[in-house]
Amino acid sequence: MTNVAVIYYSSTGNIHKMAEAAAAEAEKAGAEVRLRKVAELAPKSAVEANEAWAAHAAATEDVPEATLDDLVWADAILFGTPTRFGLPAAQLKQFLDTTGGIWFQGKLTNKVVSSFTSTNNAHGGQESTILALNNTFYHWGAIIVPPGFTDPVQFEKANGNPYGASSVTHNQPGNVHPDNLAAVAYQARRATGIATALKIGLSA
Repeated sequence: MTNVAVIYYSSTGNIHKMAEAAAAEAEKAGAEVRLRKVAELAPKSAVEANEAWAAHAAATEDVPEATLDDLVWADAILFGTPTRFGLPAAQLKQFLDTTGGIWFQGKLTNKVVSSFTSTNNAHGGQESTILALNNTFYHWGAIIVPPGFTDPVQFEKANGNPYGASSVTHNQPGNVHPDNLAAVAYQARRATGIATALKIGLSA
């Protein structure tokens, strides 16, 4: 069986919603799936000062936090993050910065990796965020699998990002267009399928 980890950071629920869609689709594709959030770095006072942030933190308190074991276990990993000035959120970046030990041991080599993101407004740094994440995966020796223009869903009005599924939230918590959920589902299905094919090929 192919192992898929969906690892994300979400403050008010948009990326969480996309991560759930990705995890569900990977399961439908026959994978064993771990849905994991990364640890919150913001002080509790900052979270509690934002009603939507506090509500989402409470609603997802039972989601397990990601560990390095999740990365070692996985054949494919999908990472989700909101954009912060065209870069991944610090919470996800901090988690990635802890991978040096397992990277040095070669435990991240040939992992299938794909990323998705969201912004408040169109052209808010979606592509640069995914490209920035890819810099880490080049160092890992991972196999980066973008959705590309490889499925009709990528030509839908609300989609079209070949780098990775993305959503424009308009500063509304949990506001993800159904087309974007379909896009991240396709991305998860594609990454799972490629990881499965590689696993079969390597074991043959």
